[in-house]
Amino acid sequence: MKTYINPEKNTWETITQRPAKEANSLVATVKSVFDEVKENGDVALKQYTQKFDGVSLSDFKVSEQEIQQAVSLVDEDLKQAIVLAKKNVEKFHASQKIEKKVINTMQGVACWQEMKPIERVGLYIPGGSAPLFSTILMLGVPAKIAGCSKIVLCTPPAKDGSVHPAILFAAQLVGVTEIYKLGGIQAIAAMTHGTETVPNVYKLFGPGNQYVTAAKQYALSQGLAIDMPAGPSEVMVVADKHATASFVVADLLSQAEHGADSQVILVTESQQLIDGVQVELKKQLDELPRKEIALGAIENSSAILLNTIEAQIQLINQYAPEHLILNVLDEEIYLQQIINAGSVFIGPLTPESAGDYASGTNHTLPTNGYARMYSGVNLDAFTKKITYQKITEEGIIKIGPAIELMAAAEGLDAHKNAVTLRLESLKNSL
Repeated sequence: MKTYINPEKNTWETITQRPAKEANSLVATVKSVFDEVKENGDVALKQYTQKFDGVSLSDFKVSEQEIQQAVSLVDEDLKQAIVLAKKNVEKFHASQKIEKKVINTMQGVACWQEMKPIERVGLYIPGGSAPLFSTILMLGVPAKIAGCSKIVLCTPPAKDGSVHPAILFAAQLVGVTEIYKLGGIQAIAAMTHGTETVPNVYKLFGPGNQYVTAAKQYALSQGLAIDMPAGPSEVMVVADKHATASFVVADLLSQAEHGADSQVILVTESQQLIDGVQVELKKQLDELPRKEIALGAIENSSAILLNTIEAQIQLINQYAPEHLILNVLDEEIYLQQIINAGSVFIGPLTPESAGDYASGTNHTLPTNGYARMYSGVNLDAFTKKITYQKITEEGIIKIGPAIELMAAAEGLDAHKNAVTLRLESLKNSL
């Protein structure tokens, strides 16, 4: 882990540069798979599943029998943990509902907006070395609360054609309507264009490797919406001299183990803490089953010593971390001035993994600096808002002349006439 002592501000962007994304180099491959799936449907899906996942499937759809069998295989303690997490995620996201509120912008002119569900959404859930069943909670729960009528889930099959039991348990728990054994580019293509078996959707959600990321970006050009641009996982831990080094390292490694292209950054005013972190890092790495993956991420990572809180806050807002941990005593100073972060974890007893699993907030967050302009997934992500207005006789008489003047000034006479005809009709009826 590289260390920087009070680096000049003009070097911050360089020393916190994220690992380069390879998505652009995959465009030709992605386009080829999309074209093939669009043209040949299920036949193409079977070919690509055999090619990329090494398994031959006659049917992609997970049956009710498979779901029930999987449910019986999940450890009861794990089931209860997933249920607890679901309840917290449900409670937090249900609180985001917005009730209809009619605003009379002037007498006789009523305006309001109503939240409506996106009818068909697609969830992509990785299922390799880390089957992310927790992501099903983060996506399926708000989709259900929003009222999405079709929730389609795709996840890659294992070599024996099965799906991880915890994925199926979580999917049925949150109310996913259809589950398919499909991974990678072909899964995204199937949900984009639809096939004989897999329905198309209107918006795609979920994490994935560089192939899935590139496929989701390509789906945008095919008329679909996606949750947000994605990049590798990242965390910035801001810790003061009072922080416990073992806690700091555990938080850094919780993101480093996601992938070798992840990035973790420590920001502190304490050289003593940096020294302690370097020692503790070696100790915890040696005990980590995913040590080699985490080591790759540590190569992309750094410890940055900045003497002032002002400089630390400037760095946070410039970097715009996906996850921001504030392991400091004087947290309020930071909270008042931080404007760019995906999700913030406050205090020494608030690990990032709480948000990943069970506290209730969503773990699908903007990476790669997109926290400057994107929010994490929330209830709004599964809805759209329709605006309404209703104008009475009094209202059109009051607002009409202003509309006529503005339309005429823009040279849009039909717009003006739509008001003029109504005003004249009201005048003649008097």
